[in-house]
Amino acid sequence: MQTTTQQTTQWQELDLQHHMHPFTDHVDLYQVKPQIMVRGEGVYIYDSEGQQLLDGMAGLWCVNVGYGRDEIVDAVAQQMRQLPYYNNFFKTSTPPTLELAHELSKLTPEGVNYFFFANSGSEANDTNIRLVQTYWSLLGKPEKKVLISRHNAYHGSTIAGASLTGMVAMHDIHAVPIPDIVHIANPDWYASGGTVEPQEFGVQTALALEQKILELGADNIAAFFAEPIQGAGGVIVPPASYWPEIQRICKKYDVLLVVDEVITGFGRTGQWFGSHTYSIKPDLMTLAKGLSSGYLPIAASAVGERMADVFRKKEGRFMHGYTYGGHPAAACAALKNIEIMQREHLVTQVGSDTGPYFQQQLATLLDHPWVSYVRGEGLMACVVLSPDKARRAAFAPLGFISNLVRNQCFANGLVTRAVGDGLVFSPPLTITRLQIDELVTKLRKSLDDVYRTHA
Repeated sequence: MQTTTQQTTQWQELDLQHHMHPFTDHVDLYQVKPQIMVRGEGVYIYDSEGQQLLDGMAGLWCVNVGYGRDEIVDAVAQQMRQLPYYNNFFKTSTPPTLELAHELSKLTPEGVNYFFFANSGSEANDTNIRLVQTYWSLLGKPEKKVLISRHNAYHGSTIAGASLTGMVAMHDIHAVPIPDIVHIANPDWYASGGTVEPQEFGVQTALALEQKILELGADNIAAFFAEPIQGAGGVIVPPASYWPEIQRICKKYDVLLVVDEVITGFGRTGQWFGSHTYSIKPDLMTLAKGLSSGYLPIAASAVGERMADVFRKKEGRFMHGYTYGGHPAAACAALKNIEIMQREHLVTQVGSDTGPYFQQQLATLLDHPWVSYVRGEGLMACVVLSPDKARRAAFAPLGFISNLVRNQCFANGLVTRAVGDGLVFSPPLTITRLQIDELVTKLRKSLDDVYRTHA
């Protein structure tokens, strides 16, 4: 796609005059002007000025099979010619939606076989709240309504999703958080572990869940919501001791376990789901992003047999749904996406080859004066920066340096995202070793560029 500087300027003006951006300071945007992305191919995207960027974020944690997959486009087009849309209300369905539910049942952990479709992870988590509280009401326990989440968790930006989210900055209006949602400590060993060994810290942090249950009363607690790895919170990888203890506590106090796999699902951790990576047995899962590799909006609540059995046997309408939930064209995109992942063995490749290599190569940056810690799993990682690595000190103000490095990465042809003092990555699962080397080289150059002017 050939574009001109004049076209770029026109698009930027249209953006500033008519378009509101998510998670953006619009005063700042007006000063710097938006970058207009026009094309994608493989692991690269191209802006309207012709700059090539290695997409180290796979869009927004989602373009798992990479850009330019004509197979997905063709599958969607064929479906849209035949039946572009129909809903799942009125006791109706469409073949792609049913085929996708069946395919997902073969991929999700054992016993998770029932799917309610939505359009985004935020919507799916709204659905999960309704599923959880309806489940307990059907069992005659409506008092079990309190939901527990974690500090720095991310579960979406709708009013309900933002309430589950444990980022204080998102609780900036009166409507957030909604009642009956509480937050506990997260297993961020680097930030909070001090001198405690990671495994001991993992158990200690998990026990915060038990303490909160005992404080509020187990008869009042409906569910615990958690990501296997906290993604948007900075790729917080829990110690190995954390998830076994969490599951013990949920089982002991009869608390539903809702595992948010929006980021960790569909191969990101080197297995199909983070639940497989950490041997988690969820009652409910949140799926989105990699489900269609972002080619069309689609999400799902994946319901375990324990919950599904109650909905199938207890009379009463489930008063919830979305106009576009289970959209047949989006379902076709997801089906073809999964087919590609299976045919190209992308999950196995991430688990045994590119994932370990990615973590290994990022760790070579630890010799940089500012790189204090590298954490991750599979093809997701965070490179944490510090002015004093021995003390794990933060920059002042928090995030100032990481944002400068992030901006320099874009200038050097690499997409990353700054979270606190960290730079997070989740490249397409199709990335090669050679492209991983390119990513790390560009990141090191960007770190050096900023270090020379701000050390």
